[in-house]
Amino acid sequence: MKDPAPAHEPQAAKAVRIGVINVSDRASAGVYEDTPGKACVALLLEWLSTPFDVDYKVVPDERSQIEAELRRMADEAGCCLIVTTGGTGPAPRDVTPEATAAVCDRMLPGFGEAMRSASLAFVPTAILSRQSAGIRSKTLIVNLPGRPKAIRENLEAVFPAIPYCVDLIGGPRLEANESVIKVFRPKG
Repeated sequence: MKDPAPAHEPQAAKAVRIGVINVSDRASAGVYEDTPGKACVALLLEWLSTPFDVDYKVVPDERSQIEAELRRMADEAGCCLIVTTGGTGPAPRDVTPEATAAVCDRMLPGFGEAMRSASLAFVPTAILSRQSAGIRSKTLIVNLPGRPKAIRENLEAVFPAIPYCVDLIGGPRLEANESVIKVFRPKG
């Protein structure tokens, strides 16, 4: 006689999904290669030891398209973290922070403050940058500048808080490669 099937089959662990959006008129039109988005993905692969799938998109500096992509990644694709690159300066077409604020339930001003502070160590024009971060349901959205060097500098400044923030909003546990970057979680 065969053993009866268990009452509850273990479900496969849900894959961790992270969204990366490069906001750039020229990259979206194919005028130049999308190096900022690729640099961001490379950093996440280096720093996270948790396996994850990347939901990747290049969009022009159009607020409605940025908002639509942020909503899709958060609501439909189930990304726990979305990182944008580009569109954070003072130019008229730089609208990523406005798109982010429009889709978020709550903003996290400390992220932008920390990123600008870190950037000031490298360039005096860091005060012109408008990086921001916010929460949409169970998704953390972080806006980064559009240059690979600045992406690393800014993400380094806030990454230690990202896994714990994702914990607090009900997302999956993100583990870091501690030999490369340290993250903070309170004891207990």
